[in-house]
Amino acid sequence: MGGGDKPMRVIAGKTILERVIARLAPQCSGLILNANGDPARFAAFGLPVIADDVADYPGPLAGILAALDWTAANRPDAEWLLSAPGDCPFLPRDLVARLEAERAARNAELAVAASGGQTHPVVGLWRVRLREELRQALVVEGLRKIDRWTSRYPLATVEWPVAPLDPFFNANTVEDIAEAERLSQLDERTA
Repeated sequence: MGGGDKPMRVIAGKTILERVIARLAPQCSGLILNANGDPARFAAFGLPVIADDVADYPGPLAGILAALDWTAANRPDAEWLLSAPGDCPFLPRDLVARLEAERAARNAELAVAASGGQTHPVVGLWRVRLREELRQALVVEGLRKIDRWTSRYPLATVEWPVAPLDPFFNANTVEDIAEAERLSQLDERTA
């Protein structure tokens, strides 16, 4: 997309990150951002910004580990953490409730979202106490794929419909931003 942070792209007058925060804030007791580089670029959002603490930017699992570590240190009463990408402007308003309900019903250790028959492993509910196991897998074993790690545990997968729009649509290209503009109107009508 020509550089810059995807979550800072604007869709219908709001950044994608503003949209993500608006969707998740009512569902969570607190929010943090995982981002590498200068955290000041997100200062306007008033949220803690934590960087990966695993070298060489090994992908989304490193961000999840950083969030789990931050949660354990700063919110020791928190048992669960929700992760979601910053480039999904239409996240479900019932994301946490449905993930937790299915996780509990299946007595699972983790829960992830799916839509249209595709799993979205970065959109998940993570048990904070699994962070040392994740660190072992990431740092010692060199594991990089989220679904390879989640396959080690009882996992609940929760499917969302893709109509009228896929709630896990993510904006990766200039064309996706244009499509998100169109979808934002549909999203407003279905709110």
